[in-house]
Amino acid sequence: MTEDLLSRLERFYDAVPRDRAAVERHGTFELFLNQGTPYPFYARPVLGGPAPTAADLDAVRARQRELGQPESFEWVDQTTPGLLPIAEAAGLSVLRAPLLVLDPARLADPGGTARIVAADAPDADAPDAAALLAAVAAVAQVGFGAPGTATGEGGPAERDAVLKLPDGGALDRQLADIRGGVRVYAYAELPGQGVVASGIAQRAGDVAEIAGVATLPAARRRGLAGAVTALLARQALEHGVRTVFLSAASEDVARVYERQGFDRVATACIAEPAA
Repeated sequence: MTEDLLSRLERFYDAVPRDRAAVERHGTFELFLNQGTPYPFYARPVLGGPAPTAADLDAVRARQRELGQPESFEWVDQTTPGLLPIAEAAGLSVLRAPLLVLDPARLADPGGTARIVAADAPDADAPDAAALLAAVAAVAQVGFGAPGTATGEGGPAERDAVLKLPDGGALDRQLADIRGGVRVYAYAELPGQGVVASGIAQRAGDVAEIAGVATLPAARRRGLAGAVTALLARQALEHGVRTVFLSAASEDVARVYERQGFDRVATACIAEPAA
């Protein structure tokens, strides 16, 4: 782990939401507010700013409640080491997610299991692109609803029950991101079952983050999440990305990524009110 690597990741974290979020400065934090996107954002320590304070954290939480936004904060523990005790003292529950960076020399072969939706891939302009992107999102919803790596009962029926086609504006934005190289989607199918695993890579400059990798519980333990991850990583490297990273929801999930060539370098923190 080097200071330069963590600085590169910090610049990525700061850049990614700015083209689709309004930004408010609250002392030592910046609060990102979604603008026409289906997912909420969060607050982060100001890039290169002073150490966060408890008073500023309280002010951001009050503003989030005022706006009806989730009280959510994200940061890297090694970059902002003083924030973890402040967040916990404020009653927030902090997920400590292993943060891993790819060693390109160890990248696994994705094989032929997974497929990509990118600017230079035919699926980006296929007539059924909306249905494909909807399936990718539905797999993520079902998969993250049953976290971990164990097999379970959630399968194609549960995926189809939550499947929702993106409206015209959302679809246009997704396709624009794909064609612009900002986002890449990958998915894996099983015969007769359709899409059962999926993931996303988002890029800023020469850094890319792999996120949202999920498998339907009924399809787990077949290497599909690993294949999706490896394919996204390989596509990023082939298109000029220097640093590919991701965060894992648990140590068990981190081991899946380690088998694909990722090494743990730090801890990503996500703080939210305790249930």
